[in-house]
Amino acid sequence: MVYNSKMVYDQKMAYNLGIDAGGTYTDSVLIRKSDGKIVCSNKALTTYPDPLEGIKKSVDGLDPEKLRLVSTVSVSTTLATNTILEKTGYPVGLILIGDYDIPVDSGLENYIMVQGGHDSNGEEVAALDLLAVEKFVLEIKDRVSAFAVSSYFSVRNPEHELRVKTLIQELTGLPVVCGHELAQSLGAYERGVTAYLNAQLLPVAEGFLKTVVSEIESRGLNPRIAMLRCDGSVVNMHEAMKRPIESVFSGPAASLLGASYLSGHETCTVIDVGGTSTDVSLIHKGLPHLSETGAIVGGWQTKVRALRMETSAMGGDSHIWVQSGNINIGPRRVIPLCRAAVLYPDFMSTLKKRWIPDRLKLDEHIQATKFFVRTEQKPVNLSREEGELLALIRNEPLSLKDVYWDRNILPSKRVMNSLIQKRLVQVIGFTPTDALHVLGEYDEWDAEASEIGATLLANFMGIDRYEFCLKVKLLFARNMARDLIAFLMEGVDRAEVKKMLEGNFFARLKVDIPVVLLGGPVRAYVDELKKLIDAEIFVPEYSDVGNAAGALAGKGTKRIEITVRTLYSESKYDLKTKGVFVYTPVGRRHFVVRSEALEFAEEFGRKLVLDYMAESGLFPDQVTVNVEKKDIMTHASKVPLETRFVFEGIADFDIYERAVTI
Repeated sequence: MVYNSKMVYDQKMAYNLGIDAGGTYTDSVLIRKSDGKIVCSNKALTTYPDPLEGIKKSVDGLDPEKLRLVSTVSVSTTLATNTILEKTGYPVGLILIGDYDIPVDSGLENYIMVQGGHDSNGEEVAALDLLAVEKFVLEIKDRVSAFAVSSYFSVRNPEHELRVKTLIQELTGLPVVCGHELAQSLGAYERGVTAYLNAQLLPVAEGFLKTVVSEIESRGLNPRIAMLRCDGSVVNMHEAMKRPIESVFSGPAASLLGASYLSGHETCTVIDVGGTSTDVSLIHKGLPHLSETGAIVGGWQTKVRALRMETSAMGGDSHIWVQSGNINIGPRRVIPLCRAAVLYPDFMSTLKKRWIPDRLKLDEHIQATKFFVRTEQKPVNLSREEGELLALIRNEPLSLKDVYWDRNILPSKRVMNSLIQKRLVQVIGFTPTDALHVLGEYDEWDAEASEIGATLLANFMGIDRYEFCLKVKLLFARNMARDLIAFLMEGVDRAEVKKMLEGNFFARLKVDIPVVLLGGPVRAYVDELKKLIDAEIFVPEYSDVGNAAGALAGKGTKRIEITVRTLYSESKYDLKTKGVFVYTPVGRRHFVVRSEALEFAEEFGRKLVLDYMAESGLFPDQVTVNVEKKDIMTHASKVPLETRFVFEGIADFDIYERAVTI
């Protein structure tokens, strides 16, 4: 595959292909380059553990004549996020240089702390213990797929990280990820975590992107391939393979950009309803609103720049269950009854048995509409209780009564949860998707199964199935509104937001910017949302494939941070400088005159940005470099202690694409 193709495309006849490999569906869209219009789209179920079949089926549904004229492919995916959440990343060796305070429940494996590191001025505080590093590397090199390295204040001086990287490559030939290569902000432990997770994902990212390449190549295409990052920018495939950690939350980033693109609003807030979760995010004047602290994924605090978002475990496939006269939603995702009736030929007869559990025993697992089925996952290291329960579950869906028909007790909730978490057992249950089938607002699967399930649950509530589904729909809409308001009114207690939305007041909450909805059946919730909040609410055309469109709506960007620090003599009466240091991603430079240091920093920052863009085929006149400069002053003398530069090079995606294909 030649990624920087020399082919010349007629812009009136060329198309861009966007692919989003999500948790439930893999979506594809073709966008005509001449006017930016979506000309066709398709959805297919995502396939695990190999996403190839899902990608193939999704792309197969597009116009084959137009596919032959594709000049660019851009991809977004939840693969990196899911790998971290499911703890299925590859084993990594981690070297921490300096004295770290590692949390007891850190979850780190195969790591060592060695002597070394620098201070805030970039001066060495202790000699690097390379012998300890060598011993550790030789001990574990056959058990890991890559190494990660983080040193104290490596953003001020990366010397120790680079020396360790060179040593590991000489000893093993394995990939090595350094903390300063991924993040330029302070926080050595968090940089170490970021490097550790990135190293875990290297083989995963390589496998995924090779899957995309093989599928594109099999169709005789030769486009440029790019990937969307979690800050809404796009990078070429080679960069994406080196830094897969930056693709966490690329799915939500794609939905945000896609919503803005499809609706035509450069400033809006977005509610993206997926199968598993609902994400709320914000774009302002075409730029995603980013988190100040870095992405948190799977409990890990990283230094990855990602969009700020509000996520709740509520999606179209969230489990709806009843207990003590209340309707509950989630947090676990299940296969909707309507879809199970299509997937499993005998499921309808099982459902029609209408098992009615004792209402006093109802909980999340004990429900009239909950069923369990074996997956193809191979069991490993099961406890005795897990093995006994798994042996009772079949390849066709069974209720708990069917599973335990000859026993007097029901299975332990803890054991069942463990089997579900290990993906050995899949759950089927009533969902918001089923409720919409009953109400006639969605018709993708088998509505009869949904109607039976709604009747069973409604009986526990003392209402009919239609009223029950209306209550489910209202609950879902309230949760959407709660997530939206909690996101926009950061710091306001969520319980207070809930109280305002559920109360009967002569007032409503108002949203001052447009609200764009994305996801399969989101149109069904518009009226309920408008009753809860005063807002302009839009459901754009192609909202069900907004993420795939968003994968093509990013900008080619590169962000560089450089700090200029002036060191003064210790006497408070003597403000003469001891020297000026410039800290860059590739090392530090010493100057005597501050003005010369500032001049060097500004020129060098621009050069680093333009050099990076040039590697992707862009010329300087195709890149806009924005420079943000901030002085850190002393209170008494107003003399700058530090000057921080942030350089951001931006090229619109269509310019970026043309530059590398012509």
